[in-house]
Amino acid sequence: MFRRFAVEPGLIGLDWGGFRDAQKAARDFEEDGFLADDHGKLMVDERGKAAGFVVWTAGSFDEITTYWEIGISLLPEFRGRGIGWRAQKMLTEYLFLHTPVQRIQAATHPENKAEQRSLEKAGFQLEGVIRACEFRAGEYRDGYLYSRLRTDPPVLTTPA
Repeated sequence: MFRRFAVEPGLIGLDWGGFRDAQKAARDFEEDGFLADDHGKLMVDERGKAAGFVVWTAGSFDEITTYWEIGISLLPEFRGRGIGWRAQKMLTEYLFLHTPVQRIQAATHPENKAEQRSLEKAGFQLEGVIRACEFRAGEYRDGYLYSRLRTDPPVLTTPA
């Protein structure tokens, strides 16, 4: 599945940034099993089927305080079924439980309304627009930055 996301343009949707090394995922898994001190990747399982994956990467604004940036990629047939927000919620809870970070953030595209709803259901709040933050499809594009803090209220199992 990881190879598919690297070489199938339509599979990753708005995040397609061109063809990537299809063998990189296998090398990364061989190196650290997708679990390192500053990053990780886990499969999203839906009733025994690989639905996609979640990732997290360490970052810092001041080179002292660490935060996690998370992301998710689901196969098209698993989108729109409530799997994404639940996976993001579970990952966020796991990272708060097992690491001392205060902040977890996620970015998405202004046109990705489904991901915006998913992040909000998972307890994330929109912080603002990151102007011209990525080069995609031949031009610079804006992004939306969301965050969830350790001190934010807990997320219900089924959001209102």
